[in-house]
Amino acid sequence: MDRGAAVRAALKAGVLGVFIGMIPFLGIVLTGALAVYFYRRENGFALPAALGSRLGGAAGVVAFAINALLITIRIFVFHAQQEYIDAILKVVQRFGANAADPDIQASIHNLFTPSGLAITFFFVMIFTVVLASVGGALATLLSRPRNPRG
Repeated sequence: MDRGAAVRAALKAGVLGVFIGMIPFLGIVLTGALAVYFYRRENGFALPAALGSRLGGAAGVVAFAINALLITIRIFVFHAQQEYIDAILKVVQRFGANAADPDIQASIHNLFTPSGLAITFFFVMIFTVVLASVGGALATLLSRPRNPRG
C-alpha cells in the first residue's frame, strides 16, 4: 500500500465527505467508498478489503474532524448553542418524548458542557469511522477485478 497515495485519497474523500455526509448514514458510507475509489484511480490496483476498510476509516476521521471543528466554531464563536438545543428538542418531540420535561431539558443542556461535547463527539466519531470503514470495505469488494472462468 502506497502510504502517500492513501493519505491523499483519505484527505480528498474526507473533505468531500463533509458535503456528502449531509445524506444521513449513506453519505458516511459513500465517503469511505470514495477514498478507495481515489486510491484505486491513482495507483491502478485493487486493495484487499481490510486495507480498504482502514482507508475508508481514515477518510471518516478526516470528515469527522472537519465537521467537529465547524460545529465547535459555530457553537462557541457564533453563540449558536440555542439553535442546536432547539433542534435537539424537535428531534426529541418527534420520537414522542415530552420535550417540556425538566429532566430532558437538563440532559440536553448537559450535552453542551465541555464534558458533554467531548462524550458526544467521541461517540459520533466512532459511529462515523465504523460506517466509513464499512464503505471502504464494500468498495474494495465491489471493485475487484472479475476473473472469467475459462
